[in-house]
Amino acid sequence: MAEVLSSILVGSFSAALAIVHLFVGRLHFRAVPRSYWLSGAGGVSVAYVFVHVLPELGEHQRAFEETAFAFLERHVYLLALAGFAAFYGLERLAQKSRSPETVGGERTETSAGVFWVHVGSFTAYNVLVGYLLVHRTEGGPASLALFVVAMALHFAVNDHGLRNHHHDAYDDTGRWLLAGGVLAGTVVGIATTVTEAAVSALFALLAGGIILNVVKEELPEERQSNFWAFGGGAAVYAAVLLFV
Repeated sequence: MAEVLSSILVGSFSAALAIVHLFVGRLHFRAVPRSYWLSGAGGVSVAYVFVHVLPELGEHQRAFEETAFAFLERHVYLLALAGFAAFYGLERLAQKSRSPETVGGERTETSAGVFWVHVGSFTAYNVLVGYLLVHRTEGGPASLALFVVAMALHFAVNDHGLRNHHHDAYDDTGRWLLAGGVLAGTVVGIATTVTEAAVSALFALLAGGIILNVVKEELPEERQSNFWAFGGGAAVYAAVLLFV
């Protein structure tokens, strides 16, 4: 019975994350200049990585020391670096694909090929989130809920950046692929079991991706992000993670 209830809870949270991609674009914080809500969402995502995910990776480092990769010290963090670098490369690819010319005062969208590479990579990223959602049940409902809230707000940040690059292609196709990725990852997670080392590796890649995807949306001058909203979101969620 407990296993069934756990699956129902995970399925409900997975559906909620998918819905974020489908409808977040209709919320007012999509508008430019960037609203406090989007900067606050970025702060929550970063707080979750630094306060919860990275310390947990340190605890799981021992699992790697018992594998064939034991000769690589700190390789959990190297995987996080790899995730960071991979999504940096995707961002640069999308930026270079967009024409420097403007249409109606706005930069044009990316090419079709770059759209599929970029959105396809983020779909795989969402599959990873959905998969790891299943394995968060080991920490109890509270840990699972904290993960879901952080990822939902992180998806809002990602949605803004992807829509800015791909425009109508994202609304017509991209958001559906991302929503489906979360659900597919959850199904795979329920159907399969992996080792602790594998789960740690997946978390490391996810952590690197989260950091890059938040930073790229907050730092450029044209984003008009708000430091106080970002800092407030990070501080409040860090406090929640520490005391819940």
